[in-house]
Amino acid sequence: SPIACNNSPDLCSRAYSSITHMGAHDSAFVRDASTGYSLAGNQFYNATVALSAGIRLLQAQVHLSNGVLELCHTYCSLLDAGPLDAWLAKIKAWLDAHPNDVVTLLLVNSDNQPADAFGAAFERAGIAAYAFTPGLPANTTNTTSSSSSSSTANTATTWPTLQEMIATNARLVTFIAPLGAPSAAHPYLLDEFAHVFETPYNITSSASFTCALDRPATDPPTAPLDALAAGRLPLLNHFAYVELSLAPQVLVPDVGNIDVTNDPGDNGSSSGNNNNNNNTGRALGEHLRRCAGEWQGRAPAFVLVDFFNRGPAVRAADRANGIEPVGREEVP
Repeated sequence: SPIACNNSPDLCSRAYSSITHMGAHDSAFVRDASTGYSLAGNQFYNATVALSAGIRLLQAQVHLSNGVLELCHTYCSLLDAGPLDAWLAKIKAWLDAHPNDVVTLLLVNSDNQPADAFGAAFERAGIAAYAFTPGLPANTTNTTSSSSSSSTANTATTWPTLQEMIATNARLVTFIAPLGAPSAAHPYLLDEFAHVFETPYNITSSASFTCALDRPATDPPTAPLDALAAGRLPLLNHFAYVELSLAPQVLVPDVGNIDVTNDPGDNGSSSGNNNNNNNTGRALGEHLRRCAGEWQGRAPAFVLVDFFNRGPAVRAADRANGIEPVGREEVP
C-alpha cells in the first residue's frame, strides 16, 4: 500500500503550504470531566485525540505562572491545562507513534516570554528533535551557529513537500505570536506573522465570518491578496463566541450553534447537515469556499475551529484538499 502522509497518499507530493491543515483552536482547553465541564473550554477532546481524528494544527495560549510556561486560558485562575513542556511531551509521544504525519503548533505568547524560554520547554519535552527549520537540513535544526542570520533562520517562502519533511523527520512546524527576538539556539521557533496572516477572530455572530485580513495589523491595512503575494500563508479563524446572560461582558465559545458553525458543507451545499438556506455564510465549508474565491482560488492553509469533532470539521479540509482520508481514528 502507498504511504499515507497526513492520512492520504495524495498529500505526500504536495508542498506543506499547498495543503489545508484543519486546526483545533485553544486545543489544550477541554470541556470535560477533568475541568468540571468548564464553560471556558473550547474542545470536547484533548490534543492527541484530535490528532488521531485528523486535526493537524494545534493552537494554545501560553502564560508565565510562577516562573513556568503554563497553558492557561486567558488567566491561569480561569483554566490551567498544566505546563507547556508536559503537553509537548504528549504531542511528541504521538509523533513517535505516527511517523508519516506532519503537525503544526501555533502558540500564543501571552506574556511576551523570550524565544529561548520556549526552546527550553521544547528541549525538555524531547520534541525539538522533530522540529522543522526553513532553509536548513533537518540534522542541523538545533545546531545553527549563533552568527546565523535571523532572517534566514526564521523566514520561508518555499516550503517542502510532506514527503520531504517526513523523510528528514522534520515533522513539526512551530509558529509563535509574538515571538520577539528570534533565537539562534532554537531557529525552528517561527514568528507567526512573518509567515501567516489571519482573518478576524473575535466573532460574536457566525454570520460575521469574513475573509478580510485582520492580523498582522498594518497602516494602511494590507489586503489578503497582497499578503498572499508576499508569501504569507492564510489562516481562517472559524469559531464564534456568545455573551453569558448573567455576565454580558464575558464571552464563551458558542457551543449552541456548533453544528451549523462546523458544518463541512458536504455535497457542496452551504449547510450539508441541515439544508437550511439561513446557514449561508455561517457554515465552515461555505466559509472556506467563499474565501478561496476571494483569494483567487487560494484555499486557506490553516483553519481553526472550536469543538473539532462536531461537523466533523475535518471533512471541510478533506474537501478543500480533494482527498478521501485513510487511517484516522473515530472520536469516542
